[in-house]
Amino acid sequence: MATVRFHLLSTLSPAEVVRVLTDFGSSRPEVWPTIDADHFVVHDRGDTWAEVTEGTAAAWERARYEWDPIGDTVTITTLDSKLFGVGGGWVFRATPEPDGTRVDVELTRTPRALKGKILAALLPLVGPSSLRKSFSGPLRAA
Repeated sequence: MATVRFHLLSTLSPAEVVRVLTDFGSSRPEVWPTIDADHFVVHDRGDTWAEVTEGTAAAWERARYEWDPIGDTVTITTLDSKLFGVGGGWVFRATPEPDGTRVDVELTRTPRALKGKILAALLPLVGPSSLRKSFSGPLRAA
């Protein structure tokens, strides 16, 4: 199992960060560079959760998102994935800062396939910088 932790600073408020992370509208693939329209499906959704498949042909996953609408944390649990096993996922915590929000991110991956094992081994080395870059646009990172 590989775990990567990093943070970024956003110009958005904590509530706006949670809204961006949990907006499953049709524009999601345009907002997030790691999601293409062919691999974006909202399977089911409630007020504080959603079950979604998203990603690309190379790396997709079906996950359950859970959040408190007035809270600061979004938890994403992997249900199925092309590369990784069930149970890993993401935790995003949004903390107010004077000029926006500090977003602490934790990614846990359990590799399933050979490519997943290779990626999991590389995650601690290259994950923080590349993941921070992929979140910088949607979360308006400083």
